[in-house]
Amino acid sequence: MATLLHDAVMNPAEVVKQRLQMYNSPHRSALSCIRTVWGTEGVGAFYRSYTTQLTMNIPFQSIHFITYEFLQEQINPYRDYNPQSHIISGGLAGALAAAATTPLDVCKTLLNTQENMALNLANISGRLSGMANAFRTVYQLNGLPGYFKGVQARVIYQMPSTAISWSVYEFFKYFLTKHKLENRTLY
Repeated sequence: MATLLHDAVMNPAEVVKQRLQMYNSPHRSALSCIRTVWGTEGVGAFYRSYTTQLTMNIPFQSIHFITYEFLQEQINPYRDYNPQSHIISGGLAGALAAAATTPLDVCKTLLNTQENMALNLANISGRLSGMANAFRTVYQLNGLPGYFKGVQARVIYQMPSTAISWSVYEFFKYFLTKHKLENRTLY
């Protein structure tokens, strides 16, 4: 449920961000982008990639958590508070999850941006919709390597993000658990 709600809120924000980041973007601000997209494409444009986002986030989180737990078992089997093990495990887990789900991210970006040059090269008039169509279009334009465009940037982005998230999570878990145990022994 958390992923469904998160993506329902964040998908429109992702559409705006990606459209502002496009080369030669006609949008000068987030608000003008929202107005233009809403006026020319309707509210559906903000959710065109919603199912792709969900399809990406569920395996991302699964790979991420399973890998983190596996690595913790290997390098920190007693589950002590060990910032170095949390940073290493978190970073590697995020890197693997990011790399594995890059094909879905590439398709989501194409759906969000409706990038004109790509659509023209694929002889698509109008709007591209649906994950299956996005997968076909990416393959048609670039073959299998097209699914991994930007994989390095995605991995480099996720590694520190997930390393920091896990180390902060583990710190607060340690701090709160230790504090709770100390208070319990006083009575």
